[in-house]
Amino acid sequence: MVQQVLRCCLLITLPIGSAEIVQCQEMGTLRARFVYGGVAPEAEKINVNKDIEFCGRIPLINERLIVDKKTQGIKNVVFYVSTGQRGSRLEVFQGMPKTVTLAIENCRFEPHILCMQAGDTLSLVERDKVGHNPNLSFFVNSAFSGFVAPGVPQSIKIEKAEPAPIPIDCNIHPWMRAYLVVLDHRFVSVSDDQGNIEIKDLPVGNELVFRLYHESSRRIPELEIDGQKVATDRNLIRLMINPGMNDLGTIVIPSALFGRN
Repeated sequence: MVQQVLRCCLLITLPIGSAEIVQCQEMGTLRARFVYGGVAPEAEKINVNKDIEFCGRIPLINERLIVDKKTQGIKNVVFYVSTGQRGSRLEVFQGMPKTVTLAIENCRFEPHILCMQAGDTLSLVERDKVGHNPNLSFFVNSAFSGFVAPGVPQSIKIEKAEPAPIPIDCNIHPWMRAYLVVLDHRFVSVSDDQGNIEIKDLPVGNELVFRLYHESSRRIPELEIDGQKVATDRNLIRLMINPGMNDLGTIVIPSALFGRN
């Protein structure tokens, strides 16, 4: 058996404008849990007004903000290494491109947040008995809009990274929305039902710039990380990654920030 070794290096820009390559011999894992700083809101029910006989048979909720009532965990927080303006510069070799699936089932998209790397292929899979017309309005890649028939997947090669999460809507069913995050690396995690994220195989020994994104709280100037207030710079935060586990503990996002665009 041939074992594939993940190689990565961090490119640091020095104050005088020169740069040096730092080869990473060890790797780190980043772990955290995002929680809602307030009383957990009730999930908003969807008013199903299209294909009611099929789509209305299962209660649907607005997935824009989902908070677990027991743990206060926030679902669908996206946390990733930022390689855009003022971000980190990474050279990463992570194997062959992948095919990632966005399913259309029960008149919703699954998953609600889908992450992929430039060069991967997006497979749109229709599992409903009614047709859907997903629409992807990219900034960099070619836009896609087309009817997806049951049992006939649509494949889209995503050539380039996108500067922001891309909304995915259905032109037939107005409540349907998901987001596609296309990066030039795989250092990304989306929080689960209890707000947990984990990013493995990170370069160590230097600060990395991370970006925080949530669709209902796009401007987050301040966080509380493990009991301490930490300011962000346009949702960017710098973290030193050490070998092994880097556990940030609980990250609280104030409830007042949700609903702000």
